[in-house]
Amino acid sequence: MNSPLDVLQEYWQHSQFRNSQEKIIHAVLDSKDVVAFLPTGGGKSICFQVPTLLKNGICIVVSPLVALMQDQVSNLLYRGIKAVALNASLSQDEIVIIFDNLKFGNYKFLYLSPERLSSVFIQEKIMQLSVSLIAIDEAHCISEWGHDFRPSYRHISVLRTLLPAIPVIALTASATTEVLKDIEQNLMLKNAILFKESLQRDNLAYQMYQSEDVHFGLQQLLPKNNTPAIVYTSSRKATKNLSDFLNFKGYNSSFYHGGLSMNEKKENYFNWLSEKTPIMVATNAFGMGIDKDNVATVIHTNLPYSLENYMQEAGRAGRNGKKATSTIIYNKAIEFDFKNRFEKSLISVDFITDVYIKLNQHFQLSLGEKSTESTAFNFQSFCEKYQLPKLKTHNAIQQLNNQSILHVDENFNQKSIVIFCASHQETLAYCDKNEQFGTLIKLILRTYGGVFDAAKKIDEYVLGRKLQRSSAQIIDNLTHISNDGILEYRQATSTSFIQFLVPRDDRRTINAIANSVKAFQKVKIDKAKAVLKYIHNDKQCRSNLLLSYFDEYSNKKCGICDVCLKSVSLAKNEKAISIEIVHLLRKHKQLSSRDIVVQLNFDKNNVIRTLQLLLDSDKITITSQHKFELKEE
Repeated sequence: MNSPLDVLQEYWQHSQFRNSQEKIIHAVLDSKDVVAFLPTGGGKSICFQVPTLLKNGICIVVSPLVALMQDQVSNLLYRGIKAVALNASLSQDEIVIIFDNLKFGNYKFLYLSPERLSSVFIQEKIMQLSVSLIAIDEAHCISEWGHDFRPSYRHISVLRTLLPAIPVIALTASATTEVLKDIEQNLMLKNAILFKESLQRDNLAYQMYQSEDVHFGLQQLLPKNNTPAIVYTSSRKATKNLSDFLNFKGYNSSFYHGGLSMNEKKENYFNWLSEKTPIMVATNAFGMGIDKDNVATVIHTNLPYSLENYMQEAGRAGRNGKKATSTIIYNKAIEFDFKNRFEKSLISVDFITDVYIKLNQHFQLSLGEKSTESTAFNFQSFCEKYQLPKLKTHNAIQQLNNQSILHVDENFNQKSIVIFCASHQETLAYCDKNEQFGTLIKLILRTYGGVFDAAKKIDEYVLGRKLQRSSAQIIDNLTHISNDGILEYRQATSTSFIQFLVPRDDRRTINAIANSVKAFQKVKIDKAKAVLKYIHNDKQCRSNLLLSYFDEYSNKKCGICDVCLKSVSLAKNEKAISIEIVHLLRKHKQLSSRDIVVQLNFDKNNVIRTLQLLLDSDKITITSQHKFELKEE
């Protein structure tokens, strides 16, 4: 029988494993349940791919993103390893063929999303396979206390029920101690062995860069030689705008966000991977599972949603061990936007109760009644009907879904799509001739950049509110404009479905989940506070501050973050100031602090601090007239 190292050398051409990879692999080969907490770029996939190739049977890999699954499948196929992913575009007949190949075609890996596991048909097909291992990628998604909780991940535990004797390996790159415990509990792991590597990255400098102008900041921070970089921003619109700006300034960049078509994502990703456009401007939809080790720079033009997110995104720099930087550009406006978005996302128990009651009213359910089947649900119309804020309402419904009060499919907040077919000139001419539609068209052009070049997701409710029209009027207007050939309009489907899982009991129903909701909100508040503490920190080594957040502690300063560099330069500065102060006092005998500050070309606060240090070290003294003089030697 081959050894794990033999497999690594044969398929990956590596001569040795990294850090704890080999120990994890042997634990898996011993049929132990494993939780592997490895930093971004730590080679998590090797930990389940190598043992699978040494065992008889298939590894089922549960992964949150289609792009991530396809990327790993492509890498395995490139190495001559048979693997397949179940994506949403497959018909039932195609799925049957795939499972036949899995049974009889020497396939080793089946990748699928957690949503697929809720299908009884898929469950029955899985039961017919010879399975050797279950791998849960991005396992922190299963925890409500994690930074990227996805309700669909709760479906994963069905695999433990279907295949109770099969070992499970759960992998994550960012999880607190609480989340790690939650992973073990929710996946029903048996005496799981935890492998936790240090998140310390000696080659990665964490930086804060204050700039009132983000565009100027980017030009200062991005390498001039077009080495690979990732620029993260918070909105889809900003990805294109920043990318256009960088291209105008001579940088080669692409952009990436969740609203792009699959072909656009693939093209932009390949252009970045091949370094045709070495700078990628993206939302946090980009990066999970990327395999590029020479990224030298990661920049955030907004504050990250959590330190877990930040560690994952920052960790995509410097995987080759060479010097790299991760920088957050910030100013008061960026901080205000972060706080504003956060406050808008918070929901109280009272608000959830209000939304729950209105949902029951909307579907005409009386007290004690429960719907027996799923019902079509239009989220946009519901918000408009009851004048509810969309973000808070979305979060409230998500909480009701998470708490099993109701079930709603994850696409309930879908958006409509528009793209202009006519030219700029033809569109403006149409606006002049059709005044009733012109204001709407001009609003779309102002609100959604690049709508002549690519399909953009729009929100009829928001457009209607700005024009003081109803969503129904906006839909009618867009349909008319579309029929006139000016733009293509694809209205969001209203075939999302909602099902009430418990009889209506209003406050009693919500009271039963109130403590859990409050705890969830507290976690969100704590995460936001941790981000603000990080950006305001000017005393503690940034690397050590991040490590302590993940319950890892170090007394060794990194020496390369902005705080460490500042303290080094401050120490040099204080030495220079102390020499000048001693020189002045030798010359003038006695001077007030004001006299010293006036005569020295240094920051006032630094001079005052240095005077205090000289007093503490007994090198100078202060007279009864509050003047400083050298102490007699």
